[in-house]
Amino acid sequence: MNTRQQQIIELVNSRGSVAVSELAQLVGVSEVTVRQDLNQLVQQRVLRRVHGAAQALDSDDVGTRMNTRYGIKLALARYAADLINDGESVLIEGGSTNALLARILASRKSLTLITVSHYIGHLLKDAACDVIILGGMLQKSSESITGPLTRYCIQQIHFHKAFVGADGWHPETGFTGRDMQRCDVVDAVLAKGADSYVLTDRSKFGQIHPYPLSSGYQPGHVITEDGLSQDVVTRLSEQGIALMQVAALQAETSGGNGDGVAQDKAALKRR
Repeated sequence: MNTRQQQIIELVNSRGSVAVSELAQLVGVSEVTVRQDLNQLVQQRVLRRVHGAAQALDSDDVGTRMNTRYGIKLALARYAADLINDGESVLIEGGSTNALLARILASRKSLTLITVSHYIGHLLKDAACDVIILGGMLQKSSESITGPLTRYCIQQIHFHKAFVGADGWHPETGFTGRDMQRCDVVDAVLAKGADSYVLTDRSKFGQIHPYPLSSGYQPGHVITEDGLSQDVVTRLSEQGIALMQVAALQAETSGGNGDGVAQDKAALKRR
């Protein structure tokens, strides 16, 4: 996947649907070239084609979601990795940014990584560190592990830090998610009282989803890219959540060129 195709993905995912003619203008190539790009992206199952336009997928698939704002997510994952000390046990809940974090941490032999994601567990099958995959019911679409058994496992295990995802944040609701069972798992994680981080890109702020991320526990920190409004910054502070912002320029350039991004994703798929 080249840089232009990555740009097309982000444009379509940010708007939901974009006409081929507009995509051609925005990325500076002919409509014929855009159609060729879209054909490749459809084959990779990251977009869908409709008459005269490209349309975003509404998918729980981690690999699909990883294509959206990849450079941003990689920068956030690298920032998060620097917060983890040798010898620690770290719970990584799930989601595309957390999958990138797991990939970065895989070579650190002194760590123990704990996950409730089948996707991340498979990603770590050749990792140098110790890996613990908690039990429960497998959600096939998202490859998340959920249910009462998962809650029980979380209650019985110790970890120093936890990294979780979120689908939305709004000042009136706090962090929210699309899936009740996955939010229930996050609730169990936050209830442990370990050092906790929501790892999410800025696009989630302002969105509201049906289920609160936790019924009674707040994450201690949120890691995202800078550019949040002052109102959001203030409200997070009022809620007692420490905000860690990665500079936008760093996030935009961290993915490197299109070949670098493709190589990193290929490494993810090989594991």
